[in-house]
Amino acid sequence: MERTLILIKPDGMQRGISFEILSRFEKRGLRLAGLRLLQVSRELAEDHYGEHVGKPFFEGLVAYITSSPIIAAVFEGTDAVSAARSTMGGTKPVDATPGTIRGDYGLEIGRNVVHGSDSPESAEREISIFFGAGADVISWSRDVDSWVFE
Repeated sequence: MERTLILIKPDGMQRGISFEILSRFEKRGLRLAGLRLLQVSRELAEDHYGEHVGKPFFEGLVAYITSSPIIAAVFEGTDAVSAARSTMGGTKPVDATPGTIRGDYGLEIGRNVVHGSDSPESAEREISIFFGAGADVISWSRDVDSWVFE
């Protein structure tokens, strides 16, 4: 089973749509494997956005992600990264397809309510950042799994 990290960003939290967003991934068929409510520290933000250090928008990213509590979730399933990304929609909400999370809840790229890993490798790195050694991430099975996964 592939895993992916999903973050409900500060704008999703402040708008009160966090569980509606999470339910979209479950309704898609992905299985919840980890869930945390946390206030992101500057250190954690810098680790998460490490590839953007030195870019002009880096400080804005850090300020934004640390401005409010977020929800970090791990979902798993067949092609979880691709399934989650298509459920989220394009990064730029005004170009995202209606029916996707960003297409339904976003207008601006800097306030697109949700983050999802962009590759299985990124997912592994990001999950370790937000969940450490993985003690809070579990694999389990649902009775419905045989109707979702081949």
